Parts: sequence; C-alpha cells; structure tokens
Amino acid sequence: MGVVAARAPRPSHPCSGREQNIPATSEYPADSDAWVHRELQKRHPDPVHPMSVAARDVGFRSERGPILIALMLTTGLVAIESTILATAVPSIVKDIGGFSQFPWLFSIYLLAQAVSVPVYAKLSDVIGRKPILLFGIGVFLLGSILCGFAWSMPALIAFRAVQGLGAGAIMPMSVTIAGDIYTVAERAKTQGYLASVWAISSVVGPTLGGVFAEFSSWRWIFFINIPLCLLAAFMIMRTFHETIQHRTHKVDYLGATLLMLGLSALLLAVLEGGQAWAWASPQSIIIFTAGALLLVAFVFAERRAAEPVLPMWVFSRRVVLTSSLIGLGVGAIMLGLTSFVPTYLEGSLGATPILGGLAVAALTIGWPIAASQSGRLYLRFGFRATVLIGMAITVIGTATLALTAATPAVATVAVSCFVIGLGLGLVATPSMIAAQSSVGWDERGVVTGTNMFSRSIGSAVGVAIFGAVANAIYARPGNTDLGPQAITDASSAVFLALAITAVATVAAAFYMPRTKPLGLDPVPPTTP
Repeated sequence: MGVVAARAPRPSHPCSGREQNIPATSEYPADSDAWVHRELQKRHPDPVHPMSVAARDVGFRSERGPILIALMLTTGLVAIESTILATAVPSIVKDIGGFSQFPWLFSIYLLAQAVSVPVYAKLSDVIGRKPILLFGIGVFLLGSILCGFAWSMPALIAFRAVQGLGAGAIMPMSVTIAGDIYTVAERAKTQGYLASVWAISSVVGPTLGGVFAEFSSWRWIFFINIPLCLLAAFMIMRTFHETIQHRTHKVDYLGATLLMLGLSALLLAVLEGGQAWAWASPQSIIIFTAGALLLVAFVFAERRAAEPVLPMWVFSRRVVLTSSLIGLGVGAIMLGLTSFVPTYLEGSLGATPILGGLAVAALTIGWPIAASQSGRLYLRFGFRATVLIGMAITVIGTATLALTAATPAVATVAVSCFVIGLGLGLVATPSMIAAQSSVGWDERGVVTGTNMFSRSIGSAVGVAIFGAVANAIYARPGNTDLGPQAITDASSAVFLALAITAVATVAAAFYMPRTKPLGLDPVPPTTP
C-alpha cells in the first residue's frame, strides 16, 4: 500500500522556475523568489491550496497546534528516556547486579535504534507515517513494561533493546510528520518546539531518575512511560490523519535483515574492541570482517530490490549525502558530551551527579534557542551558510572545552556546552530541512530516516571511539586507580577528539550545495 497526497506543483529546484515554463517579467526577474511566489499563487491560489505558499501560524493555538503537541509528546518519550537512566545506574546495579555489564544499557539501546531507523523510514513512505509511529509507541511501551519487571542485568539489557526498536520509529516519524505538515519557512520554528523538548528533558530526566532511585524504586523510571505512551498514542490517533491508497508493494525484508546484522556486527566490534577483547584479537577481526561482508551483501541486495529499504540514490544526491555526513558528526559530538562531561566533573572536582547533569543541560538549552532562530538565517543566507556558521560556533565551543580541560571548572564547562549547543542548533535543523526540501513527499521519509540513522550511528560509534580513547589513557603506566588526575587526563583527550570531530564535520559542511529556500513547499498530505 502507499500513501498518496495531493501536492501543489513546484519547481524541481529552489531556483529552477524556468523548468516549469513560467514566464519572467521585468517586475519579477526570472528565478527570483518573488517571481516564483507570484506564479505559483496564480496557478494554485490559496483558497484551493491553502498551505501551498502562505505560511500559517505555527504554535499550540494554530490549526496544526494539536498535531504539534502530539509530536512534542512523542519526542518527549525518547528524550526523557535518554537522560533519566544515567542517575539511577548505581541503584540498578545495587539491586540486580552486573556492574561490568551496565554500559550495555546505553549501547544496546543506541544499536537497536540506529539499525531500525532506515527500515521504519522506508516503510513510512509505503504505508504512511501514522501506522509506523503508533507501532513504535507500542513497542516502546512494551519495552518499558518489560524493563520495569527485569530480574537481572542481562534481562534488562535485552528489554532495553526492545525499547530501542520502538525509539527507532518514534524519532524519525515525529520529524518526518513535521516536515510533511509545515513548509520550509515554518520548519525551523517547528524544530525549535521539538528541540525544546530535549532541553526540558535534560533537566527533568536526571531529576526524576534521582528522585525515583532515592525515594522510590528505579523501576518507576520505566513504569512512568506507561501513561505517557498511552497519552501520546491517543493524541496521534485523534489529531493526525492520512489519506491512504492501497496498492501492491514489496517490502525489502532481505535488505532490512542484512542491514541490521551488518551494522550490529560492526557496532558490536567497535563498542567491545579494546574492552572485552583486544582490537587485533581473532574475535575482533572476525566480527569486523563479518559485518563488512554483510554490508557488501546488503548493497548488492538493494540494487536488485524492487523497493529497497535504503535506496542507493540517497548517497548519490549531494545535499542528502552531506546532510548525512553532518548528522554523523552531530551525533558523535552530542552524545560524546552528554556521556563524558558528568564523569569529568564528578571525577575531577567531586561535583554531585545533579550538578554534572545541569552542566550538560546547558548544551540542550542552547540547541533549541538556535534551532528556533535558524529559519531566519537559512531563509536569508541559505542552508550551507547557516550550517557553516553553526559549525564555526561548535568548533569554538569544543576547542575551548579541550583547552581548559586541564583546569576543571563547572562554569567553564557549562558555558562551553551552551556555546556548542548554539552551534549544533544551527547545524542539525538546517541540514535536515535542506535534505527534506530536496525531495518529494514520497521520498521524504527515507531522507529523514537516513539523516536520523546517520546521527544514531554517529552517537553509537562516536561514544565507542571516545571510550577507547579514555580507556587508553586509563591504561597508561602509572595510573593505578581512577583518581582525579587520571580522569582529567582522559577527559582532556576525549574533548580534543570532540574538537577534531567538529573540524571534520566542517569539511562536510563545505561540500553542501549552495541553495537558498523560497519558503514554498508542496501541499502537506495531512490535515488536522
């Protein structure tokens, strides 16, 4: 089956109005924004296509407000889950044991989320966004219930994988639906609303985790998701509607399986290399080789598939490819900071977990502030220029953090994180919207999913690489224990690696094509 949406014709490129045989005039020079705007209004006036050109209000009280609230709630499910667990790890380990295994609580979640995003993204372009989003909420709910009843660390790790499979549908579908119902000019403000959920969660999550762990039971960290999931599903079913036309289709099960197995093997090798086994050990070589061979088989399978789960054209389009590379860097920087900054402050200064969490919260406070204002920049200067400005700010923030790491100070770390958040807010949103705007509705799910997939892979692989860097410092001769100096040295090396990652991401941003959006978009396929 497929989702069919009525769309207003538009130029195939933001500045390719001539391809549509629209005549130019002296009043409106050819290829100008005003010229295309005028001609599209002539052919498709607002009474027929009310959302084709005119940007309607964006906010809770607008016509699409209920959908925006529902999307924010679904995003909150994943956002809170990513921050609420860290503060409760000591209580979990004390209750069910498995201290040496607890890092898998985070890595297995990221792994399951990363490998499932492309599958959900492709399916959403075939059967629609709503069924995939509701399915993801259901799986996330099931995983939360199972985690709450976990009796051992291996069981909890397995159930976290179920949660990750649900999160893999929730995040890309929320972003894709926002891309469907809002125009290019409106999406930056919409992404600001969605990003604000992360800012709120960065404060609420660790606080709730500490409260449940100290005054109740860590199991409520997962049980709290039950009413939230039910409310999110109810709001999506009530406010969001799609028009679906049934047709014959083929789901690429072979490609999906090869992709999941190949990426799982590679991520397993990266996450465990240097920890569970040596990098040059037979186990490491076998797993790396198996993962690479499975991904090669995946590429061949996709070339033969009638409806590939990850079409190869995604990597042949410059704007989509560069946005995905940028997503890798964004994911690595984001999770690298949130994973290592609290340990750095707690280990080097003896700061409390709550204080360490609040320092990281500065990152997710700066992000939505910049994301909500990024539309003003990319509508005036273009996507590429906006992303480069954001990356310049990010490089300044990461460089400051690396240069001052030898002399720990909570205020310096918090300010650096805030600056990095401002930079990433100007990078993540415009790069994704640039990719979304380059394709039609029927391909937007795959494009959005590819971007989210890249960010998840960047997070998982980045944390593993940064962890290997830290472990190498810890293992140096003379470091008999994990004292303040050893933690400071290891964190300094990690922050330097973050700065290098930011510089590498700048290179990808330079390769972005120069495009300047018009603020026009096809008629969204959904109505409240």
